[in-house]
Amino acid sequence: MSHTEKYLLESIQLAMENVRERKTWPFGAVLVRDGKVLARSVNQVDATCDPTAHAEMQAVREAAKVQGHTDLRGSTVYASGYPCPMCLTAMYLSGVKEVYYAYSNEDGAPYDLSAERGYIELAKPVGQRDMKLSGVPVRAEGEDLYEAWQKCQTPQ
Repeated sequence: MSHTEKYLLESIQLAMENVRERKTWPFGAVLVRDGKVLARSVNQVDATCDPTAHAEMQAVREAAKVQGHTDLRGSTVYASGYPCPMCLTAMYLSGVKEVYYAYSNEDGAPYDLSAERGYIELAKPVGQRDMKLSGVPVRAEGEDLYEAWQKCQTPQ
């Protein structure tokens, strides 16, 4: 059995435990770098009343905490299901280099477990999306927010 299959089966096992023990979402994830598991997680949306607590997001959060920083460059996520746009973005932002998933959007669709709707929405022009997104260029007086951030990032 390959490492990929091993970790995907582990993500499925985590997801199955979530279903059987907690009667909740069938999603699990394992985040690995250099052959070391940095995080194992399950979907905790219901348990935490947090709509962002998807298995992949929880894995990214846990791995970052374990390391003490958010740089996950070179890591791989093994997920039981196809990642939603939010999870995929978090993985991009943290530097995850590869994602493997066991169940596709097509596998999940009959059970209302597909992430496809989010991708379809994001592919639409902003003005055609279901959720209104409007930029209003308000600025506070004094120092510009982004300029203040940039100054904090520059070594003195």
